[in-house]
Amino acid sequence: MRRIGIMGGTFNPIHNGHLAIAGKAREQFFLEKILFMPSGVPYTKDLREVLPVDIRCEMTALAIADTPYFELSMLEAEDAEQGKNTYTFETLQKLRHADPTADYYFILGADSLYAIENWKKPELIFENCTLLAAMRIDESPIALQRDISFAQEKLYQQVVYLREKYRASIEIVEFEGIDLSSTKIREKLRFGESVCGLVPKVVEDYILKHECYR
Repeated sequence: MRRIGIMGGTFNPIHNGHLAIAGKAREQFFLEKILFMPSGVPYTKDLREVLPVDIRCEMTALAIADTPYFELSMLEAEDAEQGKNTYTFETLQKLRHADPTADYYFILGADSLYAIENWKKPELIFENCTLLAAMRIDESPIALQRDISFAQEKLYQQVVYLREKYRASIEIVEFEGIDLSSTKIREKLRFGESVCGLVPKVVEDYILKHECYR
């Protein structure tokens, strides 16, 4: 069966961490392509901090334009036009209905595994995809290795718990890279600091041209 990855998120803005995780997931799990899917109206976010979905989609399209196996999906963005909240379980149901011959791999940050039971109808999320939990690994000072090992052990325990409770299919994506977040990038932009190397150059140019976070 075809293997299709889903990289969902607010992408406010999309950054190099998103791209690195998606590339590693594709490589590790032999994914045919990855759908980058900006959220329409993310019900878990403070909307005062979120740019309009059309702007976030434009930045995402620019970021992935040169990668043939990355593809922009407007599926969740279309919900915004109707003022609907974005729910992952509904997105997965729509995808499986449109193409029942594909296997879907939903990529998310490892920390989300601790909160996913609070998402809308988590049992339907587990039923309709394999979760790929992205865990950052780095060469750390010896003093930090014990904390890192503890965090990894805690994560694996959560994976086992979800597998046993929901019969969930969950795998770990290990990737190397700097610790990035859209929140930190927005803060830098508000203070006029450079985000060179944190977001693709075309996204940086777009943000500066349109003064998106000033």
